[in-house]
Amino acid sequence: MSEIKAGCARPELTKPEQKKENVEQILLEKKEEQKMIRVGKPAPSFTAPAFYGGQFINVNLDDYKGKWVLLCFYPGDFTFVWATEVSAVAEKNEELKALDVQVLSVSVDSVFVHKMWNETELSKMIGKDIPYPMLSDQDGSIGKLYGIYDEDSGVETRGRFILDPDGIVQGFEVLTPPVGRNVSESIRQIKAFQLVRRTKGAEVTPSGWKPGKRTLKPGIDLVGKVWEHWSVNEAFED
Repeated sequence: MSEIKAGCARPELTKPEQKKENVEQILLEKKEEQKMIRVGKPAPSFTAPAFYGGQFINVNLDDYKGKWVLLCFYPGDFTFVWATEVSAVAEKNEELKALDVQVLSVSVDSVFVHKMWNETELSKMIGKDIPYPMLSDQDGSIGKLYGIYDEDSGVETRGRFILDPDGIVQGFEVLTPPVGRNVSESIRQIKAFQLVRRTKGAEVTPSGWKPGKRTLKPGIDLVGKVWEHWSVNEAFED
């Protein structure tokens, strides 16, 4: 019998159980991939207990269909950076409400801790109670749905999600705990998303866009000619 030359060896047969394991692994990876948050896709729904208006309530994300939602995750109550963020968001809550935006904050703290934090620190920072529901995600299940739960530390990462009235994720931002977010930028982005929604995509917002500034109108006439319709300086002008 002739010798089998190198590079021509017969492939080893895959055992049935090994093949089954490979298929299961592939299916598991696809399932995990489907769970990942994606812009333009539905936001995972959830129900959670919350502290709001001096009471303990239950919040279901689906109840806010028809409104814009600013969903803010943070590591924990009595943390330094979030104290600055929550007070800033609270100060802008009336402006957000005027844009038909519902703010929801989420951490792993219990509703009892939320109540205590509101009474002992936050209300002193803003001169009133927190004007939106503070949700409790003690087991991290909501954070896991949104891909921002840190298994090692057992807390949520600093994540912010913008959901449109159809419950679709329009944008999100995730930062490490030491760096705070800018609520004014969140409002700017919401206004931009609302304009695009209102015009059904006939207008889009260039870098640094704010209400009153020029938009772009996608079409064949704009291809290769953005420079004729927009100046880079506009990205930095107030």
